[in-house]
Amino acid sequence: MKKIIIPIDFSEHSEYALKTAAKLAKKHDAELLALHMLEMSDIMLSTTDGIQNQKTMFFLQLAEQKFKDFLSKDYLDDLKVTPIIKHFKVFSEVNDVAKKYDADIIVMGSHGANGFTEYFVGSNTERVVRNSNIPVLVVKNDMMDVDFDVVAFACDFSEESIKSYLSAQEMFSKQGAKLYLIHVNLPNERFKSSLEIEKKVVNFFTKAEGNLDKMEDVFYVSDYTIENGVLNCANKIGADLIIVPTHGRKGLAHFFQGSIGEDVVNHATLPVMTFKI
Repeated sequence: MKKIIIPIDFSEHSEYALKTAAKLAKKHDAELLALHMLEMSDIMLSTTDGIQNQKTMFFLQLAEQKFKDFLSKDYLDDLKVTPIIKHFKVFSEVNDVAKKYDADIIVMGSHGANGFTEYFVGSNTERVVRNSNIPVLVVKNDMMDVDFDVVAFACDFSEESIKSYLSAQEMFSKQGAKLYLIHVNLPNERFKSSLEIEKKVVNFFTKAEGNLDKMEDVFYVSDYTIENGVLNCANKIGADLIIVPTHGRKGLAHFFQGSIGEDVVNHATLPVMTFKI
């Protein structure tokens, strides 16, 4: 974790993300790449009208100054912070910046859900997650620390989720964290017997690591929805972080035979990290 991207929109939640990224940077001796995407239209940037050009330059300079002021925080002292400004609000560009700078992770703030309103679905955070080839850490509050000692990995034990599991295992084993896998068994036509689940688990670990040592780190949960099962189990084991595998541009993972991972991100009070399948 040597380079961390933080998309900045000057909101309270993007500052939560910036603070979290700063803590991670200090822990891992990493560089922060603070990214702000302006909402400038093609017309404003390509016009030949003199007055319009002056207006465009004024707004560019205003945004740059606001960005500079936003990054003037005490908690960023002694950290290497590289400000990056993009003139268009194209969320696929976050992944382009990650590729250009060889970044390891994106840290973003999100409102989550409030009542009947699902903020994450269709939000800026969701768009970044869908386009990202690297892990995205979604935070919703001002985190006191970033010591992820207990990590809950939501898993359906499909072969396509092996890659994201191994990536998560590699990242957090280096930090001395304990990674638990959570499988939620649903009622009705999606119900599986204990024997059917265990066969999938055996196949998963055999192909992932060549041994079954990690089977003792699997939790089987029965619930009416995937998100409730994951969230309840994560709280029960005292998890500091929830990991959700994603299909990227196809939308967030329809893991567990079609359940939507957006709900986990929306309703979790814990930070959530996504790994691309």
